[in-house]
Amino acid sequence: MATINEIQEQIIEEFSVFENWMDKYALLIEMGNGLQPIDEKYKTKNNLIEGCQSRVWLQADWVDGKVVFQGDSDAVIVKGIVALLIRTLSGHTPDEILSADLHFIDDVGLKKHLSPTRSNGLLAMLKQMKLYAIAFKSIK
Repeated sequence: MATINEIQEQIIEEFSVFENWMDKYALLIEMGNGLQPIDEKYKTKNNLIEGCQSRVWLQADWVDGKVVFQGDSDAVIVKGIVALLIRTLSGHTPDEILSADLHFIDDVGLKKHLSPTRSNGLLAMLKQMKLYAIAFKSIK
């Protein structure tokens, strides 16, 4: 399996193909559409991310010493962001997740092209993923 940094480099490369932000948004939406559907049983109040304007669900499971994420959103661009974060962090150990420097968010220009509410949502999702990693780290 690729490292978190290798995955980030792949994402940066995929976004670098496009100059225009409308095309980058289209790529983000496409990534969201490719996200594995989350099981309806996980669309609970407990899995809703606080701080997101749209609804975002995030489920984390402990599988063979790694944190595996599933997620969904009712907004297409946000769902793309969820897909990116899951692609980058899912399937890694808590230590890898906690020590990851997710520079791709700045490198592809996501941070500066997201509305303040989406940016806050992105940070809230990231924070929640790291909280899951901390929780799983304590049980290993």
